[in-house]
Amino acid sequence: MGTSRKTVIIVGGGFGGIAAAKSLKNTQYNVILIDKKNHHLFQPLLYQVATAALSPGDIAMPIRGIFGNYDNIRTVMDKVVEINKETQTIQLETGDSLNFDFLILAPGAQYNYFGNKDWADHAPGLKTLDNALEIREKILISLEKADQISDKAKRKPYLRYVVVGAGPTGVETAGAIAEIAKRNMMRDFKSLSPAETEVYLVEAADGVLNGYPENLSKRAQKDLEKMGVNVLLNSPVTDIREDGIEIEERFIETPNMVWAAGVKASPLIEALDCDIDKMGRAIVNEHLTIPGSNNIFVIGDAAHSKDEDGNPLPGLAPVALQMGRYVGDLIKKEIPIKDSKAFHYVDKGTMATIGRAKAVAEVRGFTFSGLIAWLLWCFIHIFFLIGFRNRFRVFAEWSWYYITFKRGVRLITGRSSNE
Repeated sequence: MGTSRKTVIIVGGGFGGIAAAKSLKNTQYNVILIDKKNHHLFQPLLYQVATAALSPGDIAMPIRGIFGNYDNIRTVMDKVVEINKETQTIQLETGDSLNFDFLILAPGAQYNYFGNKDWADHAPGLKTLDNALEIREKILISLEKADQISDKAKRKPYLRYVVVGAGPTGVETAGAIAEIAKRNMMRDFKSLSPAETEVYLVEAADGVLNGYPENLSKRAQKDLEKMGVNVLLNSPVTDIREDGIEIEERFIETPNMVWAAGVKASPLIEALDCDIDKMGRAIVNEHLTIPGSNNIFVIGDAAHSKDEDGNPLPGLAPVALQMGRYVGDLIKKEIPIKDSKAFHYVDKGTMATIGRAKAVAEVRGFTFSGLIAWLLWCFIHIFFLIGFRNRFRVFAEWSWYYITFKRGVRLITGRSSNE
């Protein structure tokens, strides 16, 4: 019976890939989940690792640990380098070739430096644990270096922090860095004053959190500015070097830069030879398949799918989760594509945290800010973490931080190139 089972290959262990695999557990399908890493990463909380609030293990879970109890799900740590739609095979970097009856592509996205690849060397994005740990070490090393320089003018660059991009990740990162630089870490550095630190949030558009209701966008900007963040709007970046960032005719000298300005789909999507949008996402139909195919699905950040009003769905975790469940259920029910219901995204709201007890949220037309929004944000993020152990640890860390104002993970291990 095992040899007659159809095979579903899922590429990507993010929200969409994990959701699709869960929908297919204990079914008649052989499921192969492939990812370059051995863990599922809760990306919305990466910035908390970067800013020393959480440990990597708090927001990551081994994929084998998630599916170890399901005999029909196999996990493979490898990279897909080629897709052949005609023969229904994929080629792995290690040289193995796998056949599929159904292919679900959920490879995620990567940061877009708009043709300036060298910028990534100086302003890392926040997509992986390595990124987060690199940024964390840069911040900690800069504080150590500043503490050793008595001349305030010469140590100024090490106390500057620039975040490029004022979407949710940029806003949350800038707010967290402001709390570190102006409150938390200063207790350990007696020679430094919070007044010496400068935090910049740079955005090419005319507002922060574009896409959010205007009142929440303005509230977020106001909260950031109260925390000491310099919000620079209508300020496109023109160059990034090792010693700082150039914004039109202004240069900000600092080694501490974080990129959160734009994303593009995984290069793997190009292997499908299908229509893509300007972000490199596959343009899928109402069933999340690529045109001309009934068995190749693209979901999550790699998919260009539209809502009922014709607007592209955002690259958010809830979108990927719902897409994964939809595709998994569609395959499981064995209903022909033409007879299946179209994918419908249920928007349950958006939210972003700015700092301690500061957040903004929009839920089903209702807007919240301040402590209520922050508590809502905490609850939702803990709920979406995989595993009771991770939820308990994050809850404990946040409770400790809220009571003591102290961030727990402040180790320098030599990862950073700035050591």
